[in-house]
Amino acid sequence: MLTRRVFMRGGAMVMAGMGAAPWWLARAADGASGGKRKILVAIFQRGAADGLNVVVPFADKRYYELRPTIGIPAPGSAPNTAIDLDGRFALNPALQPLKALWDKQQLAIVEATGSPDPTRSHFDAQDQMESGTPGKTSSDGWLNRALSPAGPDTSPVRAIAVGAQLPRTMRGARSAIAVNDAQQVQAGNADTSILESMYAKSGDQPLARTGNDAFAALKIIRSITQQPNTPLPGGPQAPQYGQGGELGRSLQQIARLIKADVGVEAAFAEIGGWDHHGNENPQLSNLLRQFGSALAAFSQDMGDRMEDIVVVTMSEFGRTAQENGNAGTDHGHGDVMMVLGGSVRGGKVYGKWPGLEKEQLFEGRDLAVTTDYRDVLGELVSGHLGQKNLAQVFPGYRRGESLGLLRG
Repeated sequence: MLTRRVFMRGGAMVMAGMGAAPWWLARAADGASGGKRKILVAIFQRGAADGLNVVVPFADKRYYELRPTIGIPAPGSAPNTAIDLDGRFALNPALQPLKALWDKQQLAIVEATGSPDPTRSHFDAQDQMESGTPGKTSSDGWLNRALSPAGPDTSPVRAIAVGAQLPRTMRGARSAIAVNDAQQVQAGNADTSILESMYAKSGDQPLARTGNDAFAALKIIRSITQQPNTPLPGGPQAPQYGQGGELGRSLQQIARLIKADVGVEAAFAEIGGWDHHGNENPQLSNLLRQFGSALAAFSQDMGDRMEDIVVVTMSEFGRTAQENGNAGTDHGHGDVMMVLGGSVRGGKVYGKWPGLEKEQLFEGRDLAVTTDYRDVLGELVSGHLGQKNLAQVFPGYRRGESLGLLRG
């Protein structure tokens, strides 16, 4: 049965919502460049990243007492040590590619972030965070609600996610698409031609328009991925996406769509594998090398365009402050978020550090949350995307004191 949702397995593309006329196809085909727009890119680290070993609180002596075998060596104390940021916190050595962005003051870190809801269930916490509603879930996501209502010049690809299905973050009334692998998008084969004909002949005009826009989007995405991945001014000739693993490939696809100027306003990518209950450090190092390389490559690829882009990273919750008996950590509470972009007040660690003493830990075991993740996202939605109605984006949320993450 035809619905207002298009799903094409062969093309690996999902489209939800109602799109406007595809004005952007002609502009992209002509190579014309429209006005610059602000873009927010959200990256979800699925599995509960260990924030304490991602950004190391080496100045807190309790850190090494709680983690005698998996604690990351303090800066300068031994080979392959943490990378000092401000005398209190340091990057995991696997995040070396991000140090240059910190030095350029384009990378900010927010410590002790998370949800006020105490759940340690991956599924519940992820759904709630993507909904933007701690303690409950909604059918739509915060990033979809952050977009303004569609107008005559709204692109059907204004909101794009890379993945096999549209994430909850992107679901809602605004038009959004998900592309699993743009390199494998095929337009014009027998299966897609039949579906395209079915939608074109539908008596439901809104449905027919949505279908037509979806197939038009498929064709333009295919066209874009066949073009050379030319960096924008200010970027290097060959961004090292290959070292970024799956996240690198996802960000490369997003970068191509942004550079094609087809009207992207919001994008979503994810990277899994952060649930390290045992043998954590080797696994975490490998994952962080990909994570850092992908973010650095995207920033380099975008060049001067990063002035109009903000990237934010998040995970559903953190890990226990104390290591377990398997050289790993278990489900915790407080975590760390990163914010990257040309308009970001980078080179600074934000948030109130709660400490790691027994009486300072949440329920005596986890890093406490002192900054609601919605405080971070709210500043970006309001200050970068220009959506001032945060009650619409985060129902029931009362905005806290501004962190000051953005310039101007």
